Amino acid sequence: MAKGKYRRWLEPDGLLLLEGWARDGLTDEQLAEKMGITPATLYDWKNKYPEISEALKKGKEVVDIQVENALLKRALGYEYTEERIEISEKDGKKVIQTVKQVIPDTTAIIFWLKNRRPGKWRSDPQENGNTAQAGAHSALIAAIRERRHAN
Repeated sequence: MAKGKYRRWLEPDGLLLLEGWARDGLTDEQLAEKMGITPATLYDWKNKYPEISEALKKGKEVVDIQVENALLKRALGYEYTEERIEISEKDGKKVIQTVKQVIPDTTAIIFWLKNRRPGKWRSDPQENGNTAQAGAHSALIAAIRERRHAN
């Protein structure tokens, strides 16, 4: 094990750096490389030094929440404003704003429902004995597949 190296990572600046790297989405292997240690040593330090483990968890939580929000946004659909600048000799510079819509993404919807409500939306609801629900689920899957093949 890298003797004495762990102390640097227990200081406020080291913990902040670890949190930032975790927030950036680095894997444990990438974190260990940046720290100049092996992944096994990082695993060991996470078990021995709760400060290191907590800093990494805190950083990853931020990213997890951002990803959840992005997934939910895709599942529900959203609007955004696009700006285009037109320049004419007569009128000069004109900014044209267009509101555009992104329709709900069926793949994101299915992923969200399967993970948030697995008892109701897992791949084979017949395992629960709920055949009416299984029929509705199968119809939804068929409609999504048909739509994909049409595009």
